[in-house]
Amino acid sequence: MPALICGSLAYDTIMVFPEKFKEHILPEKVHILNVSFLVPEMRRQFGGVAGNISYNVKLLGGDPYPMATVGDDFGPYQRHLDSLGISTRYVRHLPGEFTPQAFITTDVEDNQITAFHPGAMQQSFLNRVADTENITVGIVAPDGKKAMLQHSRDFQEAGIPHLFDPGQAMTLFNGDELEVFIQEADWVVLNDYEYQLLQERTGMRGSEIAREVEALIVTRGAKGSSLYARNEHREIEPIEPEQVLDPTGCGDAYRSGLIYGFENDLDLVTSCRIGSVMGAIKVAHQGPQGHSPSLQEIQDRFHNAFGYHF
Repeated sequence: MPALICGSLAYDTIMVFPEKFKEHILPEKVHILNVSFLVPEMRRQFGGVAGNISYNVKLLGGDPYPMATVGDDFGPYQRHLDSLGISTRYVRHLPGEFTPQAFITTDVEDNQITAFHPGAMQQSFLNRVADTENITVGIVAPDGKKAMLQHSRDFQEAGIPHLFDPGQAMTLFNGDELEVFIQEADWVVLNDYEYQLLQERTGMRGSEIAREVEALIVTRGAKGSSLYARNEHREIEPIEPEQVLDPTGCGDAYRSGLIYGFENDLDLVTSCRIGSVMGAIKVAHQGPQGHSPSLQEIQDRFHNAFGYHF
């Protein structure tokens, strides 16, 4: 059952500054800030929400189709997706553009300075849900503003059930626009900070949002997640990771469990629990696509935690 994953495909360049930013920035001179950091450790990894979610859905045995716009430098990522058997049928190459990329510098206190170049993502509205075939479920994840509005509307018009995941794109939208997303979506998923922001911007209480959709899911990191389905409230148990190495991409891993569950008509609690397992596996590995458990290993982890199979 094919799933359309609308969002970004991006490169993440991670640099580690082995000292503290605050020791090299003079507060009284921030109006003429001009600093340089030597970063002896650097890695480049595949990322973007569409890529990360698709990667995890594929690990679960699902059939993801990322929809995104990319630039002339997409070759290595293309080969990566090809090697995984993830179709790029709905990935549009825009000549003369760069693939979206983030440049992240982290110090020893885990403070971060990030620069993000959207590149080809600025024209992601060129992709249309109506141009796809046989899609049974979708997700509107962080992307260009116009594209997110368009994809949400197109999913509804096509009668394809979809999940709305505002993520870091939340600040692009006003309250009225967010209300439209809620009205068009079948499910809404966001972290606890985004949940508070969504309520503030729309003026809607959580219970009101939950009544508008099949389910509202709020992730809370190590504390697990909360499922609000119409008049039902269920706390989803967290999974203890083997180690906490890198949280980057954990939210995307969780969302893959939801997508897989919706693809396969699993109940909401089981879908959220699969998400919890995927998040726990990911956090124990470096990078958003650095983990590679077999499906059997995922299923065993789920069974050990919850006592039944999915």
